[in-house]
Amino acid sequence: MSALPRAAELGLIGCHVCGQVCRDEAVSRDDVPIACPRCGASLHRRKPNSYARTWALLIAAFILYIPANVLPIMRTASLNDIDDNTIISGVVELWTKGSPDLAVIVFTASIVVPMLKFLALGLLLLSSRMGSDWARPQRARLFRLVEFIGYWSMLDVFVVALLTALVRFSVLSLVEPLPGVIFFGLTVVLTMLASMSFDPRLIWDGRDIDE
Repeated sequence: MSALPRAAELGLIGCHVCGQVCRDEAVSRDDVPIACPRCGASLHRRKPNSYARTWALLIAAFILYIPANVLPIMRTASLNDIDDNTIISGVVELWTKGSPDLAVIVFTASIVVPMLKFLALGLLLLSSRMGSDWARPQRARLFRLVEFIGYWSMLDVFVVALLTALVRFSVLSLVEPLPGVIFFGLTVVLTMLASMSFDPRLIWDGRDIDE
């Protein structure tokens, strides 16, 4: 059974913004990009500089992820105790104080998910750049999964914000955010931008097709 024809073979191109399908011959005229008739965005067969931008965002996110784990993200203060918690120490404290379910959720969202995103995007970038035909449908599903779970990585930031707001009603205790939560939030944002800048259609391209 022959492979299904690609959009390029049918003379079609999709808008990156709204998904409008246009005729391929209208993409450029005198080397000037033509705008999408629906939303006005410039039409490209592939996102320009997708590899370079995705790598840059992914590397920057990984660099910021180091201080996000080393620096404390939250300070809890009571009458006789002051604790500065990193992500890992916060997970350990939740576990030892009788909240193993919450500890597992925070560990998954703050440690497992970001590391899997780094590995998954790195794998997609390397395999697509090499023009590999290995497991293309599975890699396309992996990319959709990375996009889907990206927003859940913000769970740590939401927890700190919620605790800070709630505990301020108490006179005897205090919770305040520390610099680590800023680095973690930036890491999540950059990994989300990295997945958005990667063009999943590069997965299906061969070595002889430009980005």
